[in-house]
Amino acid sequence: MINSKTAIAFEKHFGRKPLMFIAPGRINLIGEHTDYNEGFVMPAAINKHFVFAIESNQTDLFNITANDLDEQISFALDGLKGGNRWENYLMGIVDSFKRRGRKMGGVNCLFSSGIPSGAGLSSSAALCSGFAFALNEIFECGLSKLELALIAQEAEHRFAGTKCGIMDMYASLFSKEGSVMLLDCRSNTHEYLPVHFEGFEILLIDTKVRHSLNESGYNDRRASCEEGVAVLQRTFANVKSLRDVNAEMLEASKSLMSENIFKKCFYIVREIERTQKAAILLKSNDLTGFGNLMYETHWGLSKDYDVSCEESDWLVNWASENRITGARQMGGGFGGCTINLIKKELRPAIIDDVRKKYFAAFKKEPDFYQVELSGGVHKTKTVLDWRER
Repeated sequence: MINSKTAIAFEKHFGRKPLMFIAPGRINLIGEHTDYNEGFVMPAAINKHFVFAIESNQTDLFNITANDLDEQISFALDGLKGGNRWENYLMGIVDSFKRRGRKMGGVNCLFSSGIPSGAGLSSSAALCSGFAFALNEIFECGLSKLELALIAQEAEHRFAGTKCGIMDMYASLFSKEGSVMLLDCRSNTHEYLPVHFEGFEILLIDTKVRHSLNESGYNDRRASCEEGVAVLQRTFANVKSLRDVNAEMLEASKSLMSENIFKKCFYIVREIERTQKAAILLKSNDLTGFGNLMYETHWGLSKDYDVSCEESDWLVNWASENRITGARQMGGGFGGCTINLIKKELRPAIIDDVRKKYFAAFKKEPDFYQVELSGGVHKTKTVLDWRER
């Protein structure tokens, strides 16, 4: 379905026809919190997008409208001080271009979003990646997709205060329709894994618990991992990150670290192993085995990494009790969505039962998103539907 909402709004606001860009959100099948530990992850872009309408305005001013929020900001190329809202991300992108010596000017930009904020679908990464991609195209900066991913990551670090890994931006930029990626976050290289979900599909269930990663303990988890690495290096000089650690090495250093640090490191070491095993299972189309690993990941996130919440645990318990193939909390944690690998024919019954029982337990209704694997950020002549297809 084609939707011209964003283009029409831009023309009404700025009086000109824009260039159009699509920037997708992402899911992550397995490999949670491993990206900033130089581990493996398995993300894919999905059919929920930001839509950017944008043009160079031949000045040094950035005039940007968040269409869904009905909010506007303007800032100068030389006046990047940061704010306290979504503009932080965009100022961070411009700042990173400047730091790389890229010549650019101001733009008029209006964007709309079909990615639920705070649901763990990486709306901020899509915003950053899409804006960076558009600036690179408009001003012919010649930056590679990897450089754009690093720029988007820097924007989150320096202007938004979230010390995230590279997975979300990388997925938004590099994804290919119908495939997931096995991304190596040490080398920043990937392998496409075609997905054959005959009779199965991905269903996201939104807890409606909202989070802000820079306020939720996300950075604390990263600091715990770094503290664990520092302890391990006393005994194992070759350790640069938890990617270099196995269970035996971790156990040998257990007495040197607090229980909290040990549990955080234990989860990461096991999750890196699980993700590599999951890639083998996916290649052989062993969805049952893959789903079992998803459950293992969730309970590691809940019990060891301590980033789950009551609502997410409830949904995964329900999935397990009802023999759903796989389920786990997805994203940074502390709310957002669970990702569920389900049989297609069960979707209506699942939605009906979960909606009733979840409301009875928490007095709020969850949202449900059946998602498809899409390609990455790209320029388009038409505007893809910004709502769920």
